[in-house]
Amino acid sequence: MSDSSTEIRAERVRANGLDFHVNAAGEGDRLALCLHGFPELGMSWRHQLPRLASLGYRAWAPDLRGYGESDRPKGLAHYAIEELMDDVAGLIDAANPRETVLIAHDWGAMIAWQFAAHTVRPLDRLVILNGPPPGLPKRLTLAQLRRSAYVFFFQLPRLPEWVFARRGHAAIEGAFRRAAGRPENLDDVDLRRYREAAAKPGATTAMIDYYRALLRGGGMRRATTRGFPMIETPTLLIWGAADPVLVPSMTDDAGEWVKDLTRRFLPDVGHWVQQEAPNDVNEILSAWLMDAPVPGDPHWEPR
Repeated sequence: MSDSSTEIRAERVRANGLDFHVNAAGEGDRLALCLHGFPELGMSWRHQLPRLASLGYRAWAPDLRGYGESDRPKGLAHYAIEELMDDVAGLIDAANPRETVLIAHDWGAMIAWQFAAHTVRPLDRLVILNGPPPGLPKRLTLAQLRRSAYVFFFQLPRLPEWVFARRGHAAIEGAFRRAAGRPENLDDVDLRRYREAAAKPGATTAMIDYYRALLRGGGMRRATTRGFPMIETPTLLIWGAADPVLVPSMTDDAGEWVKDLTRRFLPDVGHWVQQEAPNDVNEILSAWLMDAPVPGDPHWEPR
């Protein structure tokens, strides 16, 4: 299926009191809303937006609050998980769709899992790429805790910002390359755009404040107190099994949280799934959205 003729355009959308820069493709009242992760931008969905448009969706991929060209409020409280879910609700309300598919990766997935579990707005389908299911997975291993050490480093004041800012935010590019299974598929021009976005005044602090609000700000504690209802929305989970950040075993108990779950693993793909393996992701995503047989491997083998 060719998507080359579909143009991605830039839009401004007002939602939850903020202005969002949105990468958009397609038209109509069927919304596919794509949420990026850290330290990405809405452009991380550049390979998926034309495909979604070709399937009849109005596809939106916003820069999340604090990122890129979207508004960047100051202060930890502005990056609480509740605010992030309200952003998603506001974007859906602004689109006023008759059908909504929520597609999310990494930090976007953390927001999307919570959003779907608590039915903040009705969803017709949910797609998650390399983002562990809600709750504390029963298989949270010591290896995973070691891989997540950066989350605790991010709780420090100012030092993480200093580390990222050195040598023109070279650490941003380094993070992409280290977490990739197919680094040859990461374009130098795109990586430079991520670095330039992180270098905007206040951007790195805003990006890291997601993590600070989750731990120091009590977001994880509040989420645990709220609980995690069973997700009734049909859900597709696509996982790059060579991810050095999130081990595939994090998905083993996903069926306990999701009633209708389809899983597909990409064995040599790392953390940046939709950018490293755009064709694989697009074929899996298209088949699932069209209720056709879904290609790919539903199982993973420990290495």
